[in-house]
Amino acid sequence: MRKDLPNTVEHTPLDDVQGLGIGIFLCGIGVHVLTSAGLITGQTAGVAVIISYLSGWPFGAVFFIVNLPFYVLAYRRLGAEFTFKSLLSVTLLSGITSLLPMGWTVGEMAPGVAAVVFGTTTGIGLLAMFRHNGSLGGLGVVALIVQDSTGFKAGYVQLLVDAVIFAIGFLLFPPQVILWSLLGAVVLNLTIAFNHRRDRYIAT
Repeated sequence: MRKDLPNTVEHTPLDDVQGLGIGIFLCGIGVHVLTSAGLITGQTAGVAVIISYLSGWPFGAVFFIVNLPFYVLAYRRLGAEFTFKSLLSVTLLSGITSLLPMGWTVGEMAPGVAAVVFGTTTGIGLLAMFRHNGSLGGLGVVALIVQDSTGFKAGYVQLLVDAVIFAIGFLLFPPQVILWSLLGAVVLNLTIAFNHRRDRYIAT
């Protein structure tokens, strides 16, 4: 990096719209592949997927409701802009995951391939959202707060939380489903851990 260049990048409203839009869409694709393969994931989305499978309720509606308590924490610790963008992002993702199955039926896919597609696509989508001061709320908010407060990477925080969720999943689903799902969560969180560095990318 050249020392004479500024270390901040000013995002315009258009930058934020396209960045968040692309991130949300990529996350929607990842979740659609995941649920089509009958796999689960971690974080708040994982909780929503499990409830959706067990109850038959649509993932989008469950995901929106599960996220509601975390907006208070986001507002207090990360500010109004971050909270608004997160609320908007969760709402849009809930809509996208409801609409995608109407226009795209995922064909036969090996569970390992589905796990990797989910992990990489959703990881890249989340990175795009983080870089435009947004998130999908929930436990991701907690992970960002921990990283900013302690330096312990958000991806590793999420990986620890996922371990707890998957331990519970072993009680509810066949072992092979959980093992393939765990692969997807590892790919997702390592994508974030290796690439989400505020000292490399600082935007306002």
